[in-house]
Amino acid sequence: MTIIKLLFVFSVLIFVVRQLAKIIHQVNGDQFKTVLASQSKGALVIMLVLGFISITPMLIYDYSIVKFLPGKFAPGYVIRSGWVVNTFTNLLGFGGLLGASLRAHFYGHGATKKQILYAISKVALFLIAGLSLLCFVSLIMIFGFGIGSTFAHYWIWLLGGAIYFPAMIIFTKINNSSFFSDLSTKQEIIMTTGSFLEWSSAMGFFILIGYLMGLPINFAIVIPIFVVANVAGVVSMIPGGLGSFDIFIIIGLGFIGVARSDALVWILLYRLFYYLLPFLVGTALFIHDTGSKINAFLDELPRILIQRIAQIFLTVFMYFSGIMMLLFATVPNVVIVNRLYIRLIPYSIIFVSHLANIVVAFLLIGLASGLWGRTKRAFWPTVVVLIISILDTWFNEAFTWRMITLFAVILVMLWLSRGVLYRDRMANSWGVLLFNGSIFVVTFVIYTLIGIATNRHTPLHFDEAYLFPSEAAWLVGFIGLIIAMLVLLLMNRYLTAKQPKWLSEPFNADRVKAVIDKFGGNEDSHLAFLRDKRLYFYQEDGEDQVFFMYRQIADKLLIMGDPVGNSEKFATAIDQFMTVADKQGLKLVFYEINQDLTMQLHENGFDFIKTGEDGLVNLAEFTLSGKRHRGERALMNKFNREGYQFEILQPPFDDQLLTKLQNISDEWLDNKAEKGFSLGFFDNYYLNQAPIAVMKNADGEIVAFANLMPDGNHMTTSIDLMRSSAKAPSGIMDGILINLYDHSRQQGYTYFDLGMSPLSNVGTSRFSFTQERIVHLIYQYGYKIYRFEGLRSYKNKYVDRWEPKYIAYYRGSSLVFTVLQILMIVNRPRNIPQSGFPKLMWGILDWREE
Repeated sequence: MTIIKLLFVFSVLIFVVRQLAKIIHQVNGDQFKTVLASQSKGALVIMLVLGFISITPMLIYDYSIVKFLPGKFAPGYVIRSGWVVNTFTNLLGFGGLLGASLRAHFYGHGATKKQILYAISKVALFLIAGLSLLCFVSLIMIFGFGIGSTFAHYWIWLLGGAIYFPAMIIFTKINNSSFFSDLSTKQEIIMTTGSFLEWSSAMGFFILIGYLMGLPINFAIVIPIFVVANVAGVVSMIPGGLGSFDIFIIIGLGFIGVARSDALVWILLYRLFYYLLPFLVGTALFIHDTGSKINAFLDELPRILIQRIAQIFLTVFMYFSGIMMLLFATVPNVVIVNRLYIRLIPYSIIFVSHLANIVVAFLLIGLASGLWGRTKRAFWPTVVVLIISILDTWFNEAFTWRMITLFAVILVMLWLSRGVLYRDRMANSWGVLLFNGSIFVVTFVIYTLIGIATNRHTPLHFDEAYLFPSEAAWLVGFIGLIIAMLVLLLMNRYLTAKQPKWLSEPFNADRVKAVIDKFGGNEDSHLAFLRDKRLYFYQEDGEDQVFFMYRQIADKLLIMGDPVGNSEKFATAIDQFMTVADKQGLKLVFYEINQDLTMQLHENGFDFIKTGEDGLVNLAEFTLSGKRHRGERALMNKFNREGYQFEILQPPFDDQLLTKLQNISDEWLDNKAEKGFSLGFFDNYYLNQAPIAVMKNADGEIVAFANLMPDGNHMTTSIDLMRSSAKAPSGIMDGILINLYDHSRQQGYTYFDLGMSPLSNVGTSRFSFTQERIVHLIYQYGYKIYRFEGLRSYKNKYVDRWEPKYIAYYRGSSLVFTVLQILMIVNRPRNIPQSGFPKLMWGILDWREE
C-alpha cells in the first residue's frame, strides 16, 4: 500500500508539472514583461497579498469534509492540505476528479472508501452554491436596478446558474436516503457561506485589479459579466475556465468600453495572482508532503541530501557574490567591460554604494564561512544581510525576471538549509582561515597597487580612467577595506563565541586517579598528570567511566592515545564526545592509538594512517645471556666493577632531591626546549606521581634518572624522562633500562614499553597513497628539525614485539593539515619565549579557541 500511495502521489505530481508547463507555454513572455512594467511595484505587492487572501475561503470546504470523517486532523494539516487541493482544483479543475482524489489522499486515514466518497460528495454539492447566489444578485442588479443592463441578453446563463442553489437545497431536504442523514442545516449554511465567500472574494479581487490598473469604468457593471463568465467556465468543465472564461470576459468588457489589450492585461494579472502564484505555493506544499512520505520511506536520506545541497548552494552563492562585489569595488572600470563578468553579474548582489559593496562583500564571506560550518548563529544574520541586499538590488537595479527568480531561489535555499545548521558555534579551520584570509590579502594588495597606479605623482602611474574612476573613489574604498577587515573579525568573533564549559574544565587529579584505580589505565594514561592537556569525562549515573586527554588546535581536538577507563564503554564514550564536539564545530583526531580502536573509529567515519610502531619488551623472556645482548652484558659488568648502583625512589620527593634532578635535567637539555603532550617534561607535580629510577656512582651521587609510567593495569610499564648528567658514563641509560626490566618482572609486569618509533615503514612504498608519502616527508623533516629521540635501531636490540600505532582523523579532513597540526602540538616547545618573533609565530600558527 505504501508503494501504491507513493505511485499515486508521483503520478499526480507529474500531471501537475505537465499542466504547469502548458500554462507557462501559453503565456507570452514579452507581453508579461510589458504588463508588469506598466504597473507600480506597490500595486503588484497589493495584488500579491490580496490574491493569496482571496483563496482562503476555500479552506471552509476542507473543514467541512473532516467533520464527516472519523479521523482527527490538526488545523495546520487541514490548512496545508486544503491549500493544495483548492489551488490545484482552482487551476486544473479536471471536472472535480482531481480535487476528490487529492482529498481522499489527504483525509482518507482511518476512514472507509464509502465514508470518504460520501464526505467528498456532500461538499461537492455546495462548491458552486456561492456562484448560484451571485447569479441571483446579478439578475437583481440587471433587471431590478438596471446595473449592467448591457448584459441582459445573458439572462439565460444567469437564470440557469440561479436555479442550482434552490434546487439543490430542496433535493437535500426531501430526499430521505442515508446519504443526507448527517447533513444538518448548520453544515449546509457553513458550506453555502464558504462557497459564497469563495466566489465573492474571487470577484472582488478581479475588480480590485481593474481598479489598480486605473481603468475609467463603473466597476459595479463588471459583476454580472464576471458571474456569466464563471458560469460559462463551470459549464465548459475546462480547468480554471481557461478559454471560455477569458472569451466571455474580453467580449463583455468590450461592451463597457475596455480595450481588448487592457482586458487581456487584466485577465493575465488575475490569472497570475489568483491562480498561478497560489498554485505554485500549493505545489511547494504538495512536494513537501510528498517529500515527507518519501523521506520517511527512505530513512531521512532525501531530506539530509536536499538540506546539504541547499547549504552548499547558499554558501557558494554568498562567496560568489562577495567576490563579484569585491571585483566591482576593486577594479570597476576593468570588470564592466569584461564579457564574462557582465554575464555573471546578474546572478549576484550589487550595491550602488562603493563603500557598501566592500563591507557587505566581506560580511557575506564571513557569514558564508558560518553557513559552511553549519553554525546556527549564522542563520539570522544571513537572513538580514540577504534581505537588505535583495531589497537594495531590487530598488536600485532594472527589474528583470532573472533577478526575481534568483532572489526567490536564494530565499528558498536559505529556508531549506536551516535544518542543517545545528552547530552552536563555529570553529576556525585552517582551510577556511586560509581561504578567507587570502581573499582579503589579495584584495588589499591589488587595491593598494591600484591606488599607487592611479596616483599621478608615482612612477607607476597609469591612466586612472582605465583602472579606477578617481583617486577620491579609491580612498573611499580603502577606508571600506579597513572597515571590512573589522567587520570580518567581529563576524568571526560572533560566530565562534560562547565556548562550552567542558572545553576549559580544570584538571582534577582525584577524578583521573579514581578512573585508573577502578578500571585501569593504559600506556599513555600517566601523561594526564602533566596537566598540559584538557580532559573530557564520560559519565553514567553520575560516575566517571572514561576520560580522554586532548588539546585543541584550530578546529581539531587532538586526543592523546586510547581512551582511559571502562573499555566496555569506549564506543559509547567516543560517540558522545564526537557529538558534543561536533555541536561546537570541532573534529576529533586520535593520536598514537592501537589497531582495534582504529578499526572501530573507521566504522564511525574516520580515516586513518599508520604513524609508527610501539616497541614492547617481553619481560619474561628478557635475559642478558646469549649473543644478542653480549654488549649489554659487558656494559653491566663494567658498571658493577665501577661501583654504580641502581635504585628505585618512591614518592613523595623532597625539594632537595627534586633540585638535584632538576640540575641533571637542565644539564642534559643543554638549553633545548622541552616538548609536551605525548612526552613528559620536568615538572615537580608530575614526577611526584610515580617512582623514579636512578643510577648512582661510587660516591652515591645521582648521575642519571628516569621516571616510571605505570599503566594502572599491572600489565605494562614504561618510562618517560631519561636524563643524565655530564658525569654519567656512556651507556648509562642502558644500565637504567636493564635494571628496570628485572625490577618490573619482579613486580609482576608482563611488558616494558619502550615507546613509539615514528613513521616506521609508512609511506615508503612507491604504491603508497600520495597523502601518505607527503606525510612521510613531513614527519621525516619534522623529526629532523626537532631531533626526536628513540630511533628504531636503538630500541630494536631490546624489543620483542612491535605494535602498530595510528592516527585516526575525520573522513574528508585534510590529512596534510591534520599532520601539520599534530606536529605543532607534539613538537611545540613547552617554554615559548615571552616576547619576540618566536612567540608571534607560534601564536599565529597555533590558532586556538581559548
